[in-house]
This record gives sequence, C-alpha cells and structure tokens, in this order.
Amino acid sequence: MILGEKGICRLSLIPVRGKAGDSYEMVTQLLFGDHYEVIEVSNDIKWLRVKILFDGYVGWIDAKQHTTITEEYFEQINHSNYKISLDISSSILHKKNHINVLMGSVLPISTNEMFKMEEQLAFNGESKSLGEKRDFEYLKQIALKYINAPYSWGGKSPFGIDCSGFTQQVFRICGYSLKRDAYQQFEQGASVDKDVLPGDLVFFKNDASKITHVGIAFGEGSIIHASGKVRIDKLDNEGIYNEELRKYTHQLAGIRRILKA
Repeated sequence: MILGEKGICRLSLIPVRGKAGDSYEMVTQLLFGDHYEVIEVSNDIKWLRVKILFDGYVGWIDAKQHTTITEEYFEQINHSNYKISLDISSSILHKKNHINVLMGSVLPISTNEMFKMEEQLAFNGESKSLGEKRDFEYLKQIALKYINAPYSWGGKSPFGIDCSGFTQQVFRICGYSLKRDAYQQFEQGASVDKDVLPGDLVFFKNDASKITHVGIAFGEGSIIHASGKVRIDKLDNEGIYNEELRKYTHQLAGIRRILKA
C-alpha cells in the first residue's frame, strides 16, 4: 500500500471507521462505486485512512476491502456522468461475480458515446444519471423509499442510515451534492428565514446550540428524517413534534434551501 493510491468500493458497502480497528465507531460508509484516495496506512498495514472524493470525508477502512484502480480510471470516474442505482436493493454481474448493490450506489455505466468501459458489468435495475437534477416531487418519491429504514450512526443505506446520511443520499440521487455531517450541510445552500418550501433542509440544535440533526421539509407542516427510523413527523416554528411521544423531540435551528426553484 502506498500513500496517494486510488481505490474504489467494489462491495455492497464498506464501513468507514473513526480509527484503525474493527471495534471503533463507524463514521460513514462507502457504497458500491464510491471512489477515494489513500492518505495514510496503519503501522501493521491492515488499515487504510481514505479521503472519499464525493464529500471529502476521511476515515479508516479495512485493507482487505480495498480495491486499487489506476490514476487514469480515477480521473475517468471524476469526469463521467455515471448512473446511480434507484432500487432499494438490486444485483449486478461484475467481472462474472454477482454483487448486491444498494440504492444510491454509483454504477460505471455512462451514456457518453466516447465512454470506454474498463470493467465488465451487467445491470438491469432502475437508475438515472448522476448529474441530472430533479425537482421536489421526484425527491419526495426517493425519500419515501427510505421510510422505516432503521437509524444507524454512520449509515448510508436503506438498511441502516443516520440523519445526515439520509439527506445526503436523497439529494445525491436527485443530482445535488451535500457534505456528510449535519453541521457541514448547514453551511450549504441559501438561508431561509420563513416560508419553508417542500424540499428545504431543516436543521436542529442541542442545548449548547450545536447542530445535531437534519431532515427534509415535506410540506403541510411535516418533515421526513431519520430518528430511530426514517419517519414523518410534524414540523413547526419550535421544531419536530412526535405525536407518538406527544412531545417535541428536536429544537429548530435553521433552514437551508438546496433545490433550485
């Protein structure tokens, strides 16, 4: 392993941890097709610290799960309008091996006639072009596909996802790039003082005024967010009201607009 080596996720998902070791917390995940750069190697060469190209996030992956790619292919990925998977779970045939891929996975398939396929891949599921931006109605349908997905710190899949992973993945599928954590997403888009629109990102704070939660305004005084599971709750000027618990669970901090009118 060498510093600067380029890699790509060729498994359904790979946990990315805060420190080099299986017992450390998972801070995010790589889904099939996510590519990255190796920026550090552990002393025992069993763990790699990587920087994910999509959002700049940094963490450690098991070296056994690393797939090396060439500089040329790395650059090709950066400049290709690949497809992104829309099925909660589907199967691909990659180099004669069946692999399950999850919603939000990037597929090395392009509509560019000049595109040269470096890998053998067969995929018959539903997908769209990464760069194709969609409106709220489309975003709504994508968000609803995650409904009841269990909350999992650091997760990005329909089988385990956290609040900012949920917003990041939904917007990515719709053609928009968000950072990984809620406090980072709070710095993106345009600030909204009032007149919340469906599709706006709504942020929440703790008692120390730190941004700790994010969800998507869903219209008619509702919000979809990952809290215990991906769910729809009431939203007002105070925050999120959980009817099951009969109390406010999150304190409103601010609103940002990402979707173009």
